[in-house]
Amino acid sequence: MQSSANTVEDYLAELPPDRRETVAAVREVVLANLPEGYEEGMDFGMICWHVPLSRYPDTYNGHPLGYVALASQKQYLSLYLMGAYADGDDFRARYEATGKKLNMGKSCVRFKKLADLPLELIGEVVAEVTPEQYIEIYEKARGLR
Repeated sequence: MQSSANTVEDYLAELPPDRRETVAAVREVVLANLPEGYEEGMDFGMICWHVPLSRYPDTYNGHPLGYVALASQKQYLSLYLMGAYADGDDFRARYEATGKKLNMGKSCVRFKKLADLPLELIGEVVAEVTPEQYIEIYEKARGLR
């Protein structure tokens, strides 16, 4: 269920109240822990935090280099943590150590309510990778380094 909202505020406004509250709370965690240099915006119908094109324009799809994204899907909410996917198994182990059940797809952590997420861990994962480090990871994955 991709949103046509152009701003984060519009995106939040179009959500049902319970979803809006959950998305706003996760957004606060991301914003509180996001390293300097990332920007918040809308991309692919989701709230995204990314390396702006003005800083790194050489992306494979012409979109800003996405680091974290948050979306309200039909059956669940999705939190895309690209930094966590770089270290895969470590993230899974850290998540499961919180006692919460991990529902992880190929590119997202799925959850239905705020209590499903270990917010402290989410904040730690968001804070772990600076834009410079993320660009380096991206370039290595693309064979540019």
